[in-house]
Amino acid sequence: MSIRLMVLLLVFGLSGCASLMRSATTPLADSIRIGIENQTDPEIARSGLPAYLMLLDGLIAKNPNDAQLLATGAKLYSGYSALIGDPKRQITLAKTAFAYAERAVCLDLKALCRAPDAQMETLNGALDSLQLGQLALASNYAAAWAALIQADSENWDQIAAVPKLTALLERIVKIDSTYDRGMPALYLGVLSALLPPAYGGKPEVAKAYFERAIELSEGRNLMAKTLYAQFYARMAFDQALHDRLLNEVLEAETAADGFGLSNALAQVRARELKQSGKDYF
Repeated sequence: MSIRLMVLLLVFGLSGCASLMRSATTPLADSIRIGIENQTDPEIARSGLPAYLMLLDGLIAKNPNDAQLLATGAKLYSGYSALIGDPKRQITLAKTAFAYAERAVCLDLKALCRAPDAQMETLNGALDSLQLGQLALASNYAAAWAALIQADSENWDQIAAVPKLTALLERIVKIDSTYDRGMPALYLGVLSALLPPAYGGKPEVAKAYFERAIELSEGRNLMAKTLYAQFYARMAFDQALHDRLLNEVLEAETAADGFGLSNALAQVRARELKQSGKDYF
């Protein structure tokens, strides 16, 4: 969808033939998502995203049973929650993202509907039925769920759901170990390294997942290296690995298909980690 058409739709209040809008809605939303994902200036994304979020809210209100549109809304709300510094707003935005992702799953992947509330045995049964063609919705659901747990990390109900999220991600990786250029592996790396070994953490498992995520993105996903340094290298007290990873992130180009905004944020975090690392090690 061209930028000109996007502007026209906004100027004319998305008016016009209803059938035309139904066919154009999902491509429009997907174009917005792609543009934001490839934006390498976090300030532009931070200031521009609210208008697109309101646009998507309106499109979803008019198309409440469009699972793909709901999934796009979940991605953008999750992304915006990572861009702002207000913890309370982050939780609110992450909850909206998760609500959209869950609605999408409940429409087109009913076995996973209300997964956080399911008994582990029931969830495992649902995961056994997950198929390759369902990974897009399942992965989107997992990403929104991870963003909510991160934003609301002081809520023990959220922390208690981590094993269920882990099971979902492990099933995705089992079905397709290369899926989404390693994003499920990256989430699993973080989850495996959240706790120290004495409390159930799995640092060597985390290390393998981080390296797999870097490999599958061919080094283009700089956030994988930043999180590898933050969650594994610091836990292992490996300063050489920590500093090497951060230096690689800071020296890399941020522009990369699908990773532009994430890479820019990775560099911001890498600078913070490099500075604090002087006192950590």
